[in-house]
Amino acid sequence: MLRAQFQTAVSLVYPPKCLGCDELVEQDFGLCGTCWGEAHFISGTVCEGCGVPLPGDEDGHRLDCDECMSMARPWSQGRAAMLYKDKARNLVMALKHGDRTDLAAPAASWIERAAAPLLRDNPLVCPVPLHWSRLLKRRYNQSALLAEHLSRQARLDHWPDMLKRVKVTPSLEGKTRAQRFSALNQAIVAHPRHRTLMQGRVVLLVDDVMTSGATLTACADACRAAGAADVRVAVLARVTRA
Repeated sequence: MLRAQFQTAVSLVYPPKCLGCDELVEQDFGLCGTCWGEAHFISGTVCEGCGVPLPGDEDGHRLDCDECMSMARPWSQGRAAMLYKDKARNLVMALKHGDRTDLAAPAASWIERAAAPLLRDNPLVCPVPLHWSRLLKRRYNQSALLAEHLSRQARLDHWPDMLKRVKVTPSLEGKTRAQRFSALNQAIVAHPRHRTLMQGRVVLLVDDVMTSGATLTACADACRAAGAADVRVAVLARVTRA
């Protein structure tokens, strides 16, 4: 009772606000109706490889988008919570570059909902790593925050430094697909002290955004090389072609 009274008092002093626009909402860590509509959450029939929405209904068979059919992915399944545009893009950029670490917990719950089919077999949750020099500059790894909250909410095993980025890669913004894959070549490896933990395990890679899939490919290849039995990927947002 005292806890409920305290929470009521706090909500009166600090009423819950929308994560996207600061409008008043009914509960903490929520979105107002307008921002929710502009967030482009993915639902319905999706590509099994990357999570983009597909037309039609599920028929019990695996469905993949044209992009996933045109190139072999080193992971078996992928899911994304939102399309990377409009309000979703703003939320990702705020988490990534705007010090909005408060977005990590609700964003992880969105990922958990989208990635529910991937959470079987107690996967080992692993974030996409940052190079230490970039981590020093940014002060936190947004993918690690998402992985931490996702593993806590879904009660999954979590190892934040399972992978290590050994090469400083340039910004991939504006790069072609070939340039992205070239930049990530041999840039990520299994951490020497932890690689045995992946042997025979299912690994769930977590990242903020998937564009071409080059970064996740480098991570998945490192997991496979370390003996992972299966690799799956879950991201907050997916970039799609117009």
